[in-house]
Amino acid sequence: MMHGPEKSDSVVVAVKPTNKAERSAAEPAEPRAETKGNAGQQSTRRAQDRASVSQALERVRQAARQGKKERFTSLLHHVGPAMLRTAFYAMKRDAAPGVDGMTWETYEEDLDRRIEDLHARVKRGAYRALPSRRSYIPKEDGSKRPLAVAALEDKIVQRATAAVLSAIFEEEFLGFSYGFRPKRSQHDALDALIVGISTKKVNFILDADIRSFFTEVSQEWVVRFMEHRIGDTRILRLVQKWLRAGVLEDGIVTIEEKGTGQGSVISPLLANSISTTSSTSGPSAGDGARPRAI
Repeated sequence: MMHGPEKSDSVVVAVKPTNKAERSAAEPAEPRAETKGNAGQQSTRRAQDRASVSQALERVRQAARQGKKERFTSLLHHVGPAMLRTAFYAMKRDAAPGVDGMTWETYEEDLDRRIEDLHARVKRGAYRALPSRRSYIPKEDGSKRPLAVAALEDKIVQRATAAVLSAIFEEEFLGFSYGFRPKRSQHDALDALIVGISTKKVNFILDADIRSFFTEVSQEWVVRFMEHRIGDTRILRLVQKWLRAGVLEDGIVTIEEKGTGQGSVISPLLANSISTTSSTSGPSAGDGARPRAI
């Protein structure tokens, strides 16, 4: 069942007897209009969550824009209940479950309690990432692309954390970078290419691909590049937990020292942070960066 973004499902529809009690019990009952209070409250809170999250991310974005050399030392408080709920509702309702078997619909049934518990575990460092479930999709050349399907709570925390980190890294991503970025797509990249070759003299067009990047990239270097702007060790530990959670396939959990789990929410951001930082100043530039808390 698909859930609309601003609707809650009816569980029980109350009915009342017809106006005259002496009427036969066999007569149809008049359905009473279902209360809309819960749905209205849910919609109001979600709007409040979005506003709160938007304001928080804008503050992070402005700080990143103003302090190009600063490292952010206090970020975890942004991964709060409002951010986690917003991340949950941004997920695909029909996404395949991970090793936990938890679906979006089941998690939503007790969402408030689950989110509060998840936030408490993240805050005190008790949150543990589960192994991702290995899945494969066919490629055009006949081979198969390995995917890592994360557990539902891992998806929530990854999406919430990625939103905070994106507010920082988006301010320094290069203008000609289009992959896995908000409000950008491969179509925008092709449009930019057409404009470039139509308005300027071009001698060469290089079409290249990094083979098996998501499965071969060094996890150690992923963290080192993140440290260029991120000084909050709690956020870095979250990233390390996801990188080291491993993959479950055929009943066996394999933990690698390379790869970011293609298909996971956080992987594209990690990949872009490496490509941008390495093409500008490199990880060592963070050694003399000024700390900043927001």
